Amino acid sequence: MRIFVLLSRIPYPLEKGDKLRAFNQIKGLSKNNEIILCALNSIRKIDKQQAFAELQPYCRSINFIDIPLWVRITNVIKAYFSGLPIQAGYFYSRKAKKKIKSLIQEYKPDHLFGQLVRVAPYLTDTGIPKTLDYQDAFSYGMKRRMEHALFPAKAVLKMEYKRLARFENRVFDVFDNKTIISEQDRNLISHPKKQEIQIVRNGVDFDFFSPKSSERKQDIVFCGNMNYPPNVDAALFLVKEIMPLVWKQKPETSLLLAGANPNRKVKKLADEKVRVSGWMEDIREAYLTSKIFIAPMRIGTGLQNKLLEAMSLKIPSVTTPLANAALHAKPDNEILIGETAGQLAENVISLLESEEKQNEIAENAFQFVHENFSWEDTTLLLEEVIKNGKSIGKYSKTLSVKEF
Repeated sequence: MRIFVLLSRIPYPLEKGDKLRAFNQIKGLSKNNEIILCALNSIRKIDKQQAFAELQPYCRSINFIDIPLWVRITNVIKAYFSGLPIQAGYFYSRKAKKKIKSLIQEYKPDHLFGQLVRVAPYLTDTGIPKTLDYQDAFSYGMKRRMEHALFPAKAVLKMEYKRLARFENRVFDVFDNKTIISEQDRNLISHPKKQEIQIVRNGVDFDFFSPKSSERKQDIVFCGNMNYPPNVDAALFLVKEIMPLVWKQKPETSLLLAGANPNRKVKKLADEKVRVSGWMEDIREAYLTSKIFIAPMRIGTGLQNKLLEAMSLKIPSVTTPLANAALHAKPDNEILIGETAGQLAENVISLLESEEKQNEIAENAFQFVHENFSWEDTTLLLEEVIKNGKSIGKYSKTLSVKEF
């Protein structure tokens, strides 16, 4: 089968969750299918040659379409006045749509696969069977950010939340098949037929994230894209509310905040006990030089890849009920769970005080991810969803962006 894959970002380097998911799904689907990749690009400083080289073994054709800044700004303004979600407008370009249509006509794919609702306007005017990967319940993630925001950001986020919720419902009826990362996220989609959305989880590259012995230079680590609002919120919560409780009992405890593009708020957290690393060529170094991993997530949706990676590397992990809702690890057995700063600090301290407990949680977690989060298994499920999908014909009419 020839599959046309449309992404809102070039899926390399793998510093964002959507890139990681897309890259591994392309890699898996390429084993039995021919992949025509088309990725939008709104980032000036990106090594396209390196990205092309990493993706080339898995794709027959690779196409990167730049969306200039002035186009993005213009379309954000248009989206604001048209009722379209701001992020859908941000990633839309008439020139890009024309190019995508041309590629589809040239390669005549058997199926169209789009990742994230923001690419939906590019794929609606064709009768070719198509699948949309919601990945997360974006609207609800926006709602959670809204609840923690202050005016005027709160008003903007509220508007975007409502628009995204409507948009998620609208695109549901345009695509033959829908996938999402977890049951938790599926339940947050408001469409009456949401149970039709197939759960396709993320996985772990077990060969890459394989346990290794190394010197534990710091006690605690939190990894992620440090410019992503849920991660920024988690970093602030960790340093300002959780760690003071840990330091009260364990004053020498060190913390590493590792990940690309640290927000200025995150950079300001650095001091003699807190190191902010920024981009790391090999993120495994952050995990493997730490005793404990923590992901104190309070907002956001989806499945936390960082937890899967830490568990695969046998690093005992601490997180919140919000993050574990998609993971489904057993509390006090495969992971430690806390909702408040006090509960999370207590879990961290209990691990710092017991190497035996560290090893027990780490070993159980390792078995858990190996049994439940294989990229090979999840991609085979995605392939089955795509191949069993049939065209819903009646929705193959032309739908303009304004109709969304």
